[in-house]
Amino acid sequence: MSMTNKGPRIGIIGAGAIGGFYGMMLARAGFDVHFLFRSEYEAVVADGLLLKSATLGDTHLKPVNAYRNAADMPPCDWLLVAAKTTSNAALAPVIAQAAAPGAKVLLLQNGLAVEDEMRVLLPDSLHLLGGLCIVSVHREGPGVIEHYAYGSVNIGYHSGPAQAEDGGRAILEEAGALFRKAGLDAPAMDDLAQARWQKLVMNIPFNGLSVLLDCGSLPLMTHPRTRTLVRELMEEVIAGAAACGHLLPDGYIDVAWAATDGKPDFKPSMLLDYREQRPLELGAIYAAPLAAAAKAGRPMHKVEMLYQTLCFLDERNRR
Repeated sequence: MSMTNKGPRIGIIGAGAIGGFYGMMLARAGFDVHFLFRSEYEAVVADGLLLKSATLGDTHLKPVNAYRNAADMPPCDWLLVAAKTTSNAALAPVIAQAAAPGAKVLLLQNGLAVEDEMRVLLPDSLHLLGGLCIVSVHREGPGVIEHYAYGSVNIGYHSGPAQAEDGGRAILEEAGALFRKAGLDAPAMDDLAQARWQKLVMNIPFNGLSVLLDCGSLPLMTHPRTRTLVRELMEEVIAGAAACGHLLPDGYIDVAWAATDGKPDFKPSMLLDYREQRPLELGAIYAAPLAAAAKAGRPMHKVEMLYQTLCFLDERNRR
């Protein structure tokens, strides 16, 4: 399968599991997609990209518009940034280099306030959006991505030229149309910060405990003590969000609980990063919400203990 030149030009910054999945789905729908690789460039040029999915069907993309450097990419109308938040400061000039005038930059990242930090590093002329991926994918090997379930993206407009017009509503509609054409849901979010707190209800307990206890989700949800700890951490995050003015829907903790309880084992991305001795995303997923909750007068003590332990493990692991 090869890509065709249709509609806006889309660039993928960080073509790992998340970026590769969404980039391939958009390419499969006929969009002109260009992938920037930090590694795996040679393997992708030689063999293409392979998406393996029991629910969406397998897709082999070859040839691929693949690049080592942003300077070699054509100017892109949309840039999907799926690299880890640990590299955001270094990514800003890469994004600016690959962006067409007035481009839309969509951060497909976890954590709190990632758009605030990126905004000050980007030209004012670029639109900045945040995206929360509800998807289960895994990078099986160079250029090979395995998709297990889900695939929707919740998208919110953060800042840029559209704020003075319609608050970004037209841009959100454009983004939603792109993903829907690729067969994926893309609901618009009016409150990006609230949506990020909502996802932290899952991210904070499962990412951290998986590293601390070296296991996937299934053991955490089947042992009585860890089940209790997971729920206590969720309750603390919900209380922290409320203190910051973001009341999550009634019963949301039960919704989050049901999304994992009784489901097959999955390995959170932080556990995979830890096993590969990559830096953990502790700033966006832990430090930022901890600081926000503490400032609002509702410190999250159990989350703080988990964060301090992860800092120790991360430093020792990378040494």
